[in-house]
Amino acid sequence: MEGGSFTRFIEALGEIAVLVRATMRSLFKRPLEISSTLYQMESLGVRSLGIVTVTSVFIGMVMTIQFAFGLRRFGGLEYAPRVIVLSFLRELAPTLTAVIVGGRIASGMAAEVGAMDVTEQVDAIRALGADPAKKLVLPRVVAATLVMPLLSVYALVLGIIGSMGICHFQYDISPRAYVLSAMEVIKISDFISGIAKTPVFGFIIAMTGCYFGMHTRGGTEGVGQATTRTVVAVSIAILIADLLLTKLFITILSQ
Repeated sequence: MEGGSFTRFIEALGEIAVLVRATMRSLFKRPLEISSTLYQMESLGVRSLGIVTVTSVFIGMVMTIQFAFGLRRFGGLEYAPRVIVLSFLRELAPTLTAVIVGGRIASGMAAEVGAMDVTEQVDAIRALGADPAKKLVLPRVVAATLVMPLLSVYALVLGIIGSMGICHFQYDISPRAYVLSAMEVIKISDFISGIAKTPVFGFIIAMTGCYFGMHTRGGTEGVGQATTRTVVAVSIAILIADLLLTKLFITILSQ
């Protein structure tokens, strides 16, 4: 990384930290942005159900075919449900949902806030004495933090249903046998270690989208560039956070 790029990267981290602090400080300031938060939850959550449904079901099917193909070589086809459910609980449902949905959510935030920024609506909010972090960022952060766990649970259920269907129709593993096999190995800690990541992912998604939106320059062309950068940054940030959180949870559970 060149010196200028590294400097800009450090400056961006500092600006994000300032935005995070301003957002957290406005959390309990009145008036509470309840209506805006509910609107964002509907926009981020309900409108993401379609893509979550399709991706979860087909990922469950594909993973089942792949695991069954490998385990059949060693005579362990009956263990496929255990491996698949554990994979969905601990990693696939929370992380893939965050990466796929996060790109959609964050890019939408960047485009919306960026359009407001280039048309000077953000400056108008400041001129009226309001805080852009409270009016624009906080409702999106709260909504994304609350919505991501729900979307991950939804993805988990649909992924397991898709996997169960392939096991039943292609490998003659009945749904009852599938459930009994999976229940022998899964623990509540597996579910918690996966779902506990999702609020962090939601926070990262919203803060990244709002940051790039509020630092949009160059008119409508700049909005498109900010949207592209947001998708890349969110995907990388989620994967790095996933590594750190997975290591943390495994360390805690192994003690």
